[in-house]
Amino acid sequence: QLQLVQSGGGLVQPGGSLRLSCAASGFTLDYYNVAWFRQAPGKGREGVSCMSSSGGDTNYADSVKGRFTMSRDNAENTVYLQMNSLKPEDTAVYYCAADRGSSCPGGPWWVHWGQGARVTVSS
Repeated sequence: QLQLVQSGGGLVQPGGSLRLSCAASGFTLDYYNVAWFRQAPGKGREGVSCMSSSGGDTNYADSVKGRFTMSRDNAENTVYLQMNSLKPEDTAVYYCAADRGSSCPGGPWWVHWGQGARVTVSS
């Protein structure tokens, strides 16, 4: 069974940090483009970051540049999203996604999705 299992998330104060994890099982992430998306309450899903299978290119939404860092650990078959200097507007459910055939920046047509992790930034 091919799946992405997310962990992390939670409640954090503005200015704080969180790290999200996304572990693949049943397939090897090395050969996949991977991405993070988020959906804030009452809004559509938006791309946060995307990394090509080669790991050479990572792009970020303007709203998170300089604050979020995406990484992958092929040995652990896991991708991460380190989120620093969090703001209330970062509050959303975050999803990881992977696709072998489609390139970044990715979108809802990607094949594999994690279950989502809620991030709430509030004092």
